[in-house]
Amino acid sequence: MQGNLAERAARWSASHWKTATFGWLAFVAVAVIVGQAAGTVKLTDTENSSGEPARASAALEDAGFHRRASESVLVSSRALTVRAPGFRSELRRVEAAVRALPQATNVRTPLHGHPDQLSASGHAALVQFDMRGTAETASSRVKPVLARVAALSHDAPAGVSVTEFGDASAEHELDETTGRDFSHAEGLTLPVTFLVLLLAFGAFVAAGIPVVLSFSAVLASLGLAAVVSHLVHASGATSSVMLLIGMAVGVDYSLFYLKREREERRGAEPREALVRAAATSGRAVLISGTTVLIAMAGMLMAGSKIFQSLGVGAMVVVFVTMIGSLTVLPALLGKLGDRVDRGIVAVLSATVLRLLRLPGLRALGKPRALIRLRDRRTLLARLKGDRQGSGAWALVLRPALRYPLAAVLVTSSALLVLALPTLSMHTRLMGFGDLPRQLKVVHSYEQIQHAFPGAQTPATVAVQAPDVETPAVAQGIARLKALASASPQLGGPVDVQISPQHDLAKVEIPLAGDGDESRSIAALADLRERVLPATIGRVPGATYAVTGETAGTQQFTQVTKDHWPLVFAFVLGLAFLLLLVTFRSLVIPLTAIVLNLLSVGAAYGVLVWIFQDGHLQGLLGFHSAGAIVTWLPLFLFAVLFGLSMDYHVFIVSRIKELADSGASTEDAVARGIAGTAGTVTAAAAVMVAVFAVFATLSTLEIKQMGVGLAVAVLIDATVIRAVLLPATMKLLGRWNWYLPRWLQWLPHIRAERHPGRPLPEAG
Repeated sequence: MQGNLAERAARWSASHWKTATFGWLAFVAVAVIVGQAAGTVKLTDTENSSGEPARASAALEDAGFHRRASESVLVSSRALTVRAPGFRSELRRVEAAVRALPQATNVRTPLHGHPDQLSASGHAALVQFDMRGTAETASSRVKPVLARVAALSHDAPAGVSVTEFGDASAEHELDETTGRDFSHAEGLTLPVTFLVLLLAFGAFVAAGIPVVLSFSAVLASLGLAAVVSHLVHASGATSSVMLLIGMAVGVDYSLFYLKREREERRGAEPREALVRAAATSGRAVLISGTTVLIAMAGMLMAGSKIFQSLGVGAMVVVFVTMIGSLTVLPALLGKLGDRVDRGIVAVLSATVLRLLRLPGLRALGKPRALIRLRDRRTLLARLKGDRQGSGAWALVLRPALRYPLAAVLVTSSALLVLALPTLSMHTRLMGFGDLPRQLKVVHSYEQIQHAFPGAQTPATVAVQAPDVETPAVAQGIARLKALASASPQLGGPVDVQISPQHDLAKVEIPLAGDGDESRSIAALADLRERVLPATIGRVPGATYAVTGETAGTQQFTQVTKDHWPLVFAFVLGLAFLLLLVTFRSLVIPLTAIVLNLLSVGAAYGVLVWIFQDGHLQGLLGFHSAGAIVTWLPLFLFAVLFGLSMDYHVFIVSRIKELADSGASTEDAVARGIAGTAGTVTAAAAVMVAVFAVFATLSTLEIKQMGVGLAVAVLIDATVIRAVLLPATMKLLGRWNWYLPRWLQWLPHIRAERHPGRPLPEAG
């Protein structure tokens, strides 16, 4: 059977459309059912960290310190101190109410042996307790506790405040907020995608196919990812990332295929057009998908199990979407034929035809009469602007090709200026203080932080010895508490717990700052470099390791910095080799890499300017944290490089196809870009719209991700593809296809123009 892999897949699928279509539906159903039955295995605390924090977390887990959600109830007054009878009476009332809660255990108060739970000013006191059960499920059981504390607050005497903050309460309120946000985003994603595609195709069926195919691929991928999570444990963000990437590439691939099939149907039978679309755009989908897989695989090199989870999830959804696009899509197109154009709004089409003064106007009859298929094709071709001299893209394309050097210099300079803020990029993981300001839990957190700096983000020291209750180890821990309490960068309350086997002590020491800022990092350094060596470090046979939010953030940031050169080298190297083989050119992969890096760099710069420097806070509805979330730059590079390659491969494949057919480089560039302009515009519009929806969410790191993705795709689909790519290829001329003699052995992979063997009728 002749033809490339994509063409052979299309032939089989169109000839066996029932098998392909119902087989896909069965695959999706089985994947979802198996995924739900298997369940998703989440990353543990130890797997979420690395280095010393991971060692400390593992030691704590092995010693029986299964993480429990800690809660704090703050009793405070501006006028009264703990010596005042009214204040002490309220503190006792709160303590009694907390002890009576069935969800609370290990209740600790300053009235019973914990004087460090009194603030230095004496105007605030903490009632601390742990939630029963595991920390992973505590947020689902904390609602009655919050209700009881709210009642205590309501009944508190004038001038006394009662408020609660902790792991479970923060997660509960954040889950409710993000749940509403994501429901809103998911509710908008499909309608927005469908609306943009409806405008692009002018037909309900053609617009609905990419949406249904993409969403079904995401559902199947989520089921498969649940099974895979038993081997590579999943992070909390993996499913959201899979939804974003799956919808993005699914719409891209469907658009590539559908637009080309429509174009080929002008002057050809539907089945012949389908084969040509498969041999050209189908092949571009195969190459684009492989490039995206390479980019996503780069996250496996990041040295973090969080990135590994994101990378595996993204690879699963891209692979499944690519398979669906190469099989189910041609099966549906082969079966539907011209019916794929059903749903064109006749009144609008007739109005546009009149405006364009197309011939045959009188033949249209009544305004609501359906337009004949060949007239609709003429209208679509005219609207799409396939020729260099028509359409909005031509207004940009003509000057870019007429003055290519000026276009390259101006656009490159503009992108470099946009990228300049990247040089001052500061990254850190977002903490409780970066949660949406409208959340009640944020105000509680700030009150406790003010009265007890660092109490909610302590460093956890795992002290190990054969017996931590021997006098030597006990004295070392006592000196540790005393030295920490006397340090201006550390503080109290210092909590000490002994394991059941008496071989490990868990010591929690508050750090200055909010857990991830420079003050917290300096306090952590003081603890590690001065306090611990002078105390536990002098006890024979005792060892220690530090974990906690600050230690984990610092370690994660360092691991990311250490591994990003490996990730970049892996992604760029494999992408270069793939494009080298695909286009048999040394220049094409080099220009693709440079252009994509310019796009990513500009997106980084805009991200820093907005979120780190604090611009557009009112418009986008956020409070600047003065930093970019640590995982975002590397994640954005992998995702954006993959999505940018989609456009690049699609456009350059068309240009190469024209050049192989005998067109000059300039003519091939002009016709190739003009011919793909509508597809790129529609695909970019869908992705920008979807990513912009996520930019409206409350959580700062998700907002940063949405803005970063939307800005990068917008820049790439307009400035890069409409100006810089054509101008660069015009300047390079024949050098675009340069391949040295010592590489002539590379295989020839052509985009076949012949229709190939006719398709048999579908059964």
